[in-house]
Amino acid sequence: MNKIWLIVQREFLNRVQKKSFLIATILVPLIFPAIIGGIVWFMIEEAKSAKAEVVHVLDESGRFEFKDSKKFTFLVESGALDQVKENYNKTQDFALLYIPTFELTNPSGLAMYTKENPSVEKVSDLENVLESRIRDLKLEQYNIDQKTLDGLKTKIDLKQINLSETGEEKNSNSGILYILDSFLGIMIYIFVLVYGIQIMHGVIDEKTSKIVEVIVSSVKPFQLMMGKIIGIASVGLLQFTIWILIGTFVTSSVLGYFGLKMPQQQMQEQVMSQLDAEDAAKVQETQSKGVTEFLGILGEIPFAKITFVFLFYFLGGYLLYGALFAAVGSAVDTIQEAQQFQFPITLPLLIGYMALFLVIVRDPHGPMSFWLSIIPFTSPVAMVGRIAFGVPTWELVLSMVLLVGGFIFTTWVAGRIYRVGILMSGTKVNYKVLAKWFMIKN
Repeated sequence: MNKIWLIVQREFLNRVQKKSFLIATILVPLIFPAIIGGIVWFMIEEAKSAKAEVVHVLDESGRFEFKDSKKFTFLVESGALDQVKENYNKTQDFALLYIPTFELTNPSGLAMYTKENPSVEKVSDLENVLESRIRDLKLEQYNIDQKTLDGLKTKIDLKQINLSETGEEKNSNSGILYILDSFLGIMIYIFVLVYGIQIMHGVIDEKTSKIVEVIVSSVKPFQLMMGKIIGIASVGLLQFTIWILIGTFVTSSVLGYFGLKMPQQQMQEQVMSQLDAEDAAKVQETQSKGVTEFLGILGEIPFAKITFVFLFYFLGGYLLYGALFAAVGSAVDTIQEAQQFQFPITLPLLIGYMALFLVIVRDPHGPMSFWLSIIPFTSPVAMVGRIAFGVPTWELVLSMVLLVGGFIFTTWVAGRIYRVGILMSGTKVNYKVLAKWFMIKN
């Protein structure tokens, strides 16, 4: 155990004292807020200086009246479609909107001609203009005024309350939990993959530089592997903690310092400026109530438990996959040779990552989500993706026990390959060779 601890110290200090570690640890959490601030600033400036797009309109139905807006300036055309298209092609304008004679019950045949593929947002904006007019025409046809229609609309805000077996009630919000679990699952996937590959690279470097031949003369290969895995895990945890602290502080500071606002905030202010005092007061009251409810929901989320589970699965997943990456690194001489073994190792982790969005956050209590969170190779991502939605204690305990067992098993398998492969050089390695090394007795 003492030798493993010495190797852990060596791996930890060797990486922490490098300039590359200090640069990455400090710059990464600074770069992302800078990028976010830059993008938001350019979006705001671009929105301020943006000119309205010119849209030519050929309305053969005669039912539309187009009003210019900040986004579009409409030029009404007349004549044959072919001639209008020819005239449009001579300009640098955005689009030509063609509206044939149509039935209100089936408004088909409408088309937009452009010289290049437009953005989804602009297409959607034009569709909204047309849909709004057709909707008004239908109201006129059925003699329904806007006030009557507004009175028919009913908005339901379904309050979510979790009821425990003891009858205790807690506020909940699936949208907030969806975002939280998605973020945690992504972080697990990225860090397990990144630091696992770091182990593989470190083993390959030491093997090719012959340093390992000196080290294994005083420690067993298995002790060397364990020390390397735990040492790099310590570096990862330290770096991850620093990134969270710096990133959280700097992101809010940068946006606040430059007075930047997100596009949603800017849009909200524009809407508020167009309302009268009474309506604006109602909107502000509704927003204040929403903020209070949001903070109440955040207070009900068990962040301490989620943090513990995240750290456990971060370490468990890292140790499980780190052992496999170490085994691969010991078996090959170059990064290129390692690629043939890298994909099969990371495939279960990739399955868990893809299932996070396709299955887990959409149905966190379904059968597939359950099994993915129990199987050790996918549980680091899957269980973290479920935890905020509430997981029965027995499922969480079973998953943790199996993950520990999976780590012990993969470490045992990887150790048998590592003890032979770490001293082999120039051998053409395939799965048959790895199996042979695994079967060699001590």
